[in-house]
Amino acid sequence: MSLCVSMQALPDYHPSHVEGALQLLLEPLGGIAHFVKPGHNVLIKPNLLAGKSPVKAVTTHPEIVRQLIQLAQRAGGSVVVGDSPGLGKPESVARKCGIMQVVEETGARFASFQESVPVNLATGTFHQLEVAREALEADVIINLPKLKTHQMMGYTGAVKNLFGLVVGMRKARLHLQAGTDKAFFALMLLELAERFKPALSIMDAVVGMEGNGPGSGDPVQLGALLASSHPMALDTVATAMVNLPEQSVWTQRVARQTGRQGVDLAEIELLGVPLANLKTTRFRPAKSSDVNFGLPRPVKNLIKNAISAQPEITLDCQLCGHCVTHCPPQAMTMSKRGVTIDYARCIRCFCCQELCPHAAIATRQGVLLRLSDFIHGHRRQRNEL
Repeated sequence: MSLCVSMQALPDYHPSHVEGALQLLLEPLGGIAHFVKPGHNVLIKPNLLAGKSPVKAVTTHPEIVRQLIQLAQRAGGSVVVGDSPGLGKPESVARKCGIMQVVEETGARFASFQESVPVNLATGTFHQLEVAREALEADVIINLPKLKTHQMMGYTGAVKNLFGLVVGMRKARLHLQAGTDKAFFALMLLELAERFKPALSIMDAVVGMEGNGPGSGDPVQLGALLASSHPMALDTVATAMVNLPEQSVWTQRVARQTGRQGVDLAEIELLGVPLANLKTTRFRPAKSSDVNFGLPRPVKNLIKNAISAQPEITLDCQLCGHCVTHCPPQAMTMSKRGVTIDYARCIRCFCCQELCPHAAIATRQGVLLRLSDFIHGHRRQRNEL
């Protein structure tokens, strides 16, 4: 069976527009009845990164969650909506971003992902992961990612969204285990997605996030919904839609390096609205967090600060302490004078920036990155003359 990705245009989140677009989106894939059968326990997994308004484009829009709940219920499924946010109690985050209200109004159940269950992986690099019990109890997982940039991984979509199946501070432990090795972290994400294969992934790309995502970027109108039963294929089409190069997206890079399916656009059957009708060239990527100059590992370690970006506390800091509490390597400390970062311990995971509720953590480029940007910018200006 060929890999399929369905696409539809959706200009806004008006309920009737979302309902109609979802019907058209799923029709070429067999409709919701192809994925949800009567009596199925259905886990809908949105992006609930933080408790922010839907207009901030940080989380999956509640209207898409509402319409999916109703579709699954009409197909005979018993629906649970759940995620493990990076910051804050799940119930509070879900209410602030409008999803809890949707769950209550539709009669679905909200799962706060409190209990972790160890899962042994028969193959792969990560022999055991701990995930929310609800992920194991579900007959069907429907993955609802938001299209966003990501400071560490370049992009977050269908594959990365499943990291939310890992509960609470166990995420920090995996960040710490990966350290500065983004390829290692990307491999964990790929293996997690392969172990908990969602029956269906539907991407909210109506309003995405560009710039310093996934929590502090800028909303950007994209006007699309995408769906597939294959998360990697969905991400391949989504990144092509916003013109993100494969080399800037770590899950894509590692998937190609390890021979995984779904990385080549040419092997994916595109259904619905043509990709050319949805593509945009005006999408601002996250700042590069490192650059590879082909240096040997010992030299790279010596000049890590010069060739990598670093988090930097800005004057907007409110001294709330969230970054200090959630820093995986405990590289941050707080005093009356402010927050201090120990860059020798910092693993450049950018969890602090991702979770800061006040967007008070910026990215400071290393000196060689700044030099590289200057040279490339100078060349572009010269070529334009």
